[in-house]
Amino acid sequence: EVIVSGKLRGQRAKAMKFGDGYMIKTGHAGQVYTDMAVRHVMMRQGVVGIRVSIFLPQDPKGEMGPKIPLDDVVTILEPKEEPNPETLIQQQQAVEAARLAAQEAAMAQAAAAAPVEAAPVEAGF
Repeated sequence: EVIVSGKLRGQRAKAMKFGDGYMIKTGHAGQVYTDMAVRHVMMRQGVVGIRVSIFLPQDPKGEMGPKIPLDDVVTILEPKEEPNPETLIQQQQAVEAARLAAQEAAMAQAAAAAPVEAAPVEAGF
């Protein structure tokens, strides 16, 4: 995109835009992908400004353009394999049964190791 502004023809100043193709101007992508230069030319009638903006191509190596892809680039990934719900339920039941068996074994071992003493019963509150 080229913008020329100033006294182009006549006494009144004007600005003319010449653009072609795809140009992002806003956001982070606009800052990263756009290379811009401004020059001022001193003419007899006054100053003419020239602004040139070039949209850079995406370069994975980062030599000729930015490494990051544009926001509108979509990559489709293969879906993950979902486990069968029946096998998940069986695994949960097996884990629960093992946990209960471990608790019962620990309680039986604790009961065998320490004899139970009768606590005195208090009358009243």
